[in-house]
Amino acid sequence: ADLSCDERDNAAHAPLAAVVDEAFTWGNDHAPRIPWHETIIYETHVKGFTKLHSGLPQKTRGTYTALASEECIRYLKDLGITAVELMPVHHHAYDHHLVEKGLTNYWGYNTLTFFAPDVRYSMADTAAGSVRAFKSMIKNLHSAGLEVILDVVYNHTAEGNHLGPTLSMRGVDNATYYRLVNGERRYYMDYTGCGNSLNVRHPRVLQLIMDSLRYWVLDMHVDGFRFDLASTLARELHEVDKLGAFFDIIHQDPVISQVKLIAEPWDLGEGGYQVGNFPVGWTEWNGKYRDAVRHFWKGDGGVVSEVATRLAGSSDLYERSGRRPYASVNFVTSHDGFTLNDLVSYNQKHNEDNGGDNRAG
Repeated sequence: ADLSCDERDNAAHAPLAAVVDEAFTWGNDHAPRIPWHETIIYETHVKGFTKLHSGLPQKTRGTYTALASEECIRYLKDLGITAVELMPVHHHAYDHHLVEKGLTNYWGYNTLTFFAPDVRYSMADTAAGSVRAFKSMIKNLHSAGLEVILDVVYNHTAEGNHLGPTLSMRGVDNATYYRLVNGERRYYMDYTGCGNSLNVRHPRVLQLIMDSLRYWVLDMHVDGFRFDLASTLARELHEVDKLGAFFDIIHQDPVISQVKLIAEPWDLGEGGYQVGNFPVGWTEWNGKYRDAVRHFWKGDGGVVSEVATRLAGSSDLYERSGRRPYASVNFVTSHDGFTLNDLVSYNQKHNEDNGGDNRAG
């Protein structure tokens, strides 16, 4: 990598904050508040859900507006869905190594700012327009009785590893916002596989996360969150600690403690796999349910009893901590890896066309 200082003026390309008029008429909008035991979640991507939808006007496809259209709402309701879980809508940056290959970070798990809905999913190409479009989407989905859960990425940011880029917090206070390697503080502790890990041990970082969560609930009216690589948020020293400050502050917050909280209960660090170990008040993506069902479908032997346990609520994982069966968010496929159709169609992945030498998926 080129480590020399680039002295060219980057003002035309630097990400800048925008202050917008957030006035919006919510009317009688209210949270549907579907009980957990009645909740059926549909994970989707704002752009991908309607990008090729021939039944919608071309100009609306792939936007917040399209997602909350009458046709899409009817489709979701016909499926029996009660909650839409949106893959990241926080404005994100494209990874440099992808841009060099002519690719993009389509899923969006590379957050640049925790407060701005991505303008690329809005018909209005402005910050204020994207905020209004997002609020209108929420209002329309709520009016149909559908909850909205956001997939949020507070475990790392788009600033990568020690080679950059420097876009925001690295340039403000690198040692506060990121976990650095003891004795080699140029480098980052990377529990996420994305180059850096946010330093949730610091009160200002916790405040940033809580301010963001409260903004999306109080101002944008979302109904809950799915926390990407949530184990990283629970690392106090090095180990995952379910009694850590992050969980304490969530539990004590009068707003966030009352919405749906879903953990992806693992990360890439040592001891990161924590299915069944999150505290009361949290639900979890149950990776053991996923694995058991897949083994059963393949015809593997000796899995019938485990499948029965998983279908009955995984009491071996949740009962000892006083959590109910609905602490388990059961799934078979997600945005990681095969689609459900591909899962039952192929023995090996075939992602050659993505330009990543078939490594992804």
